[in-house]
Amino acid sequence: MLEEGVKRDLRGDVMRILHAALGAVDPSAAVRRHVRREGTQLIVGERRLDLSHYRHVFVLALGKAAYPMAYALQVLLGSRLDRGVLVTKYGHLAAALDERWVVIEAGHPVPDENSVRGAQALAALAEQAGAEDLILCALSGGGSALATWPVEGISLSDLQAVTDLLLRAGATIHELNAVRKHLDRIKGGGLARCAFPATVLTLVLSDVVGDDLSVIASGPMAPDPSTFYDAWRVLNRYGLLERVPLPVRMRLEAGLHGRIPETPKPGDEIFHRVSHVIVASNRLAAQAALEEAARLGYHPFLLSTFVEGEAREVARVIAAIAKEIATTGRPVPRPACVVWGGETTVTVRGSGRGGRNQELVLSAAIALQGWPEVVVASMGTDGIDGPTDAAGAIADGESVHRAYLLGLDAMGHLNANDAYAFFEALGDLIRTGPTGTNVNDIGVMLVGHS
Repeated sequence: MLEEGVKRDLRGDVMRILHAALGAVDPSAAVRRHVRREGTQLIVGERRLDLSHYRHVFVLALGKAAYPMAYALQVLLGSRLDRGVLVTKYGHLAAALDERWVVIEAGHPVPDENSVRGAQALAALAEQAGAEDLILCALSGGGSALATWPVEGISLSDLQAVTDLLLRAGATIHELNAVRKHLDRIKGGGLARCAFPATVLTLVLSDVVGDDLSVIASGPMAPDPSTFYDAWRVLNRYGLLERVPLPVRMRLEAGLHGRIPETPKPGDEIFHRVSHVIVASNRLAAQAALEEAARLGYHPFLLSTFVEGEAREVARVIAAIAKEIATTGRPVPRPACVVWGGETTVTVRGSGRGGRNQELVLSAAIALQGWPEVVVASMGTDGIDGPTDAAGAIADGESVHRAYLLGLDAMGHLNANDAYAFFEALGDLIRTGPTGTNVNDIGVMLVGHS
């Protein structure tokens, strides 16, 4: 621990801590930590699969981290891999895989035509698998938008409209996916239905608070506990029942009255040969951040990896904790590092640009203006925050004053949901580019000596 009075590079330390968090959830390394091969034996944790017992071995990779996970499996399986399908976001391919793969880049956070192609390709390969075949499924965040195949009667434009409305309303990922799973063929266990009766081992890079398997990428290989009633309630809660396309409302009504079947539920035979292993999560990233903070000489404190809620409101709580630490040394003495993870939401009311992490940091900067020796940063671990090229932002007690000198009104930018322009003018956007991983958001707050 550095002695009191030693000048710290708080901003530099924040970035070192964030980079340590990202390094801990590298997708390829995560796969290699959990999966290894000894001859014909594929070892996943304490489970052993004898590859010689399977006629074919297929890989289905879906999500923002699909490429590094798929590449790690390709190296691991070698010639034993027969075919694979990879669906990821535009710009997330590091290099070409070999000729055994079908590779599709698609839209996120709103699906596009390639999202439909991707879902159909995943389903087609899954349906080719039989009882003597093995499917390794690599899932990561973003899969809900990247692969979507609307059910009969629902168009892609219908799904796009619903997704956009729910995102703008500030719906949580659990709420958004409850709706999408009831409008899509492969979500909510739909891909497991295609794969039955093959053996399926799903490797998961979790981007969902609490690591709920039914929500990550909309749970294509997991039972769906949500119902048509749940989906209806979500739309009603946000006042969207009259705004969603008519075919969406008609399908949910049909489901409510039992005229169409529910998504596959726990206990369904299609899941008897399906298993899941979480290979990396927000919790792992947060732990790495805490360890780096301690190495740098801070007293580390994990606030929570279950942080949800409106970004600007969460920020006020973060700021209040900073003030408590600065004033009383509780709940952790200075120099302090507070780490949190999760996924906040933004209710879009303005016409500006930004993302949930940028909005959180702007709101915190306003609450902390004039407080010395406090730095706050928050970023999406995938390197993308909202519809911007930034991963997040960083601010301190002087940020609002610096902005004022540039003619910027911090509260005006917050009210306009325009955090991007605010931090771009200050040079305080965090830009990493696509990181190749995706385990939700990581936030760090440092409180130095007075």
